[in-house]
Amino acid sequence: MLSMFGLGPAEEGVYRLLVARAGANADLLAAETGREPAEIMPLLTALARRGLAVSGADGEPSVATVFTAAPPAVALGGTLRQRRDDLRAAEEALLVLTEEYRDAAASGGGIVEVITDPCAVRHRFIQLQESARHEIRAMMVQETTVVQREHNTAETAGVRRGVLYRTIVQRDMLGQPGVVGEALDALAAGQQVSVAESVPVKFMIADRDVAMVPLIPAHRTSPASILIQACGLLESLLAYFELAWERAYPLSPNTVGGVTEIRPDGLDETDARVLALVLAGLTDQAAAGQLGVSRRTIQRRIGELMLKAGAESRIQLGWIAARRGWA
Repeated sequence: MLSMFGLGPAEEGVYRLLVARAGANADLLAAETGREPAEIMPLLTALARRGLAVSGADGEPSVATVFTAAPPAVALGGTLRQRRDDLRAAEEALLVLTEEYRDAAASGGGIVEVITDPCAVRHRFIQLQESARHEIRAMMVQETTVVQREHNTAETAGVRRGVLYRTIVQRDMLGQPGVVGEALDALAAGQQVSVAESVPVKFMIADRDVAMVPLIPAHRTSPASILIQACGLLESLLAYFELAWERAYPLSPNTVGGVTEIRPDGLDETDARVLALVLAGLTDQAAAGQLGVSRRTIQRRIGELMLKAGAESRIQLGWIAARRGWA
């Protein structure tokens, strides 16, 4: 945790012990850490040199010399403020460079970058996620060869720092070994995953800044990719994703260790059976006989389904039901 201040694990451990005590010498710290006093002394000396500890000795300290910890807010606060200032200055410099890059790309036709080398594609794929500050939007298909999900450490790091991942997967992917488990892990980590019947192309977008798409969509296993900077083309991809997201069905963990599609406009089991029988050509009376209900019940349920679908006829209901996946 304190490595950013230049402390190694052993130094940090000793400093934490000192903070928890009014004072301690090398003999006491050695007993608590399982080290030899001769190992503790260089660590205490290093802490004193950094201003993190104070020796009670007038001269050269010994293993019996009592050391006390300097107040963390005083000893580390200045360094922390300096790091913050440095980061703020670096962020401002990055914004200037980004604007210069975009201006140069726009004037030189570099808004779209073609990458064909697999190592370069893999590197840019990781960079794209590491650059995200707010959100990653992604559409996934079955074939992925550049970076396997289990090797995508940038995704894990992004989630930890608060980046929202929204991913649309093609429904038949859920039948692949391990995919449901990966979806459950993603959901547990706070990611959002939705499923669509068909995903025509895979891509990933970091914030509203840059996107990566395949160079040749028909060859999904090819690593060759296109990197698209902020422009009208990227805005089109963002709009397409949001439209697809609205039409996709969110996944949610179920009680049997799998995932379930959440369908706000879905049907209960009885309505689904009524609709299936009527669309199969059975009369209301025949459908009622199959379900063990009255003809009037069938008519009422069909009327409610037409109202729910906004259909004016049973023929239109059939078309809407097919479109929504009701039948």
